[in-house]
Amino acid sequence: MERVRQGAAVVSRWLWGTTLVTWRYLWDTTPLHRYECRGDEHDGAPPVPEHVVDDRAQLAADGHGPFFHRRFQVRIADARLDAAQLVDRVICDFEHFVPREVVGIRADGVNGRGLDVGDELLVEMPGPWNGPVRVTHRDTTSLRFVTLRGHLEAGQVEFRADSEDGVLVFVIELWARPAGRLVHLLYSHLRLAKEVQLNMWVRFCLAAVATSGGRLLDGVHVDTRSLDPAVAGC
Repeated sequence: MERVRQGAAVVSRWLWGTTLVTWRYLWDTTPLHRYECRGDEHDGAPPVPEHVVDDRAQLAADGHGPFFHRRFQVRIADARLDAAQLVDRVICDFEHFVPREVVGIRADGVNGRGLDVGDELLVEMPGPWNGPVRVTHRDTTSLRFVTLRGHLEAGQVEFRADSEDGVLVFVIELWARPAGRLVHLLYSHLRLAKEVQLNMWVRFCLAAVATSGGRLLDGVHVDTRSLDPAVAGC
């Protein structure tokens, strides 16, 4: 019965959640500055520590198609939180930042103490894929995950914050490839998965702005660089 309820929740998020995300995306007035170009060898991902890699880890080398380096950034003025405090909120309450009408977060054994290296999250997303990830790095101003088997991407994602000239900067950075041929079609060619991902991370960035207590400067900046996996070191 529990599996039936979970299955029904996934279907609901897929059908209704995707519709809601699309509607909000079409009517969102937040300025988006999108830039896409070819990447180079400087776009490669940071190394994944060996002690967190096992047969469930889904590295960029396990993916299919081109390698994507994506960066989502917001600049926040008059924030009441500093970089370490904002990242601490992400570490301790990750679910707070995701669009919960579409995305569900399962983190068994983590609630109450915050994420740490080796901990795993299951991000339940619209569509036939969920997003299992494992924490590979955590410090005072950054949190990084590697994807696990079953994720629609193969690679890493990092959340971090910093201060630049008195302005709080929050960044989500991804280094990944589509996990398989179907995802490659939906992501690289039809762009459906790519747009759903964009909407989710834009919403995450805007939640970071709201959580900081500050105000958004100059919209959300989204940079996408694609390159051959061999150039990225996959």
